[in-house]
Amino acid sequence: MAIDDLLDEHEQSERVLQWLRNNGAGLIGGIALGFAAIGGWKWWEHSQQQQKLEEADRYSTAIEAIESDDPKAAELTGNLQPGMLALLAGLELAQKQVAAGDNEAAIATLEGVSAEDPALVEIVNQRLARLQIEAGQAEAALALMAQSDSAIALEIRGDAQFALGKPDEARASYEQALTKMDVGSPMRKMLELKLTEVGGTPVEAEAEAKS
Repeated sequence: MAIDDLLDEHEQSERVLQWLRNNGAGLIGGIALGFAAIGGWKWWEHSQQQQKLEEADRYSTAIEAIESDDPKAAELTGNLQPGMLALLAGLELAQKQVAAGDNEAAIATLEGVSAEDPALVEIVNQRLARLQIEAGQAEAALALMAQSDSAIALEIRGDAQFALGKPDEARASYEQALTKMDVGSPMRKMLELKLTEVGGTPVEAEAEAKS
């Protein structure tokens, strides 16, 4: 027979009380700590949600300022936290600045835009490089496109090389861009015209598709 079976109810209750005296503080502390952790997580979640709502409000204010040509638009856009909303606002602001003929301001805006997604980084860099070429900063545009080999990047690289008085290099870039561009792309005809301008001969789309 087990020893506990030999103990009367009084002895068993005394054991329980003694255990609680020895371990009760730690047990209560652990429970309290658990509740505190749950409460802390709830607070953190609420705080994060609140920050997102506040950032969305700031984004909305910035977009309204951009669309209404408010002089504070650039400042409001610059105050957004780095992320998707700041990226979208920056692209919108740059487009508005270009439409107003202020390419220098648009360049500054795009230079201040950051993105983590490589695809978005390329879009921003492509827009920036085109503006740099128009602003006489072809060397900067060429450097910006140096690590990309997409059809659009190669075309922009050719534009920069042409602007720098390097038609042979531009021709090579345009030819390479054509090999990467879809035969049905609406931009293909313009690229072929650029290639012709630098002394190249566009390959027929059908022939290129078969090769």
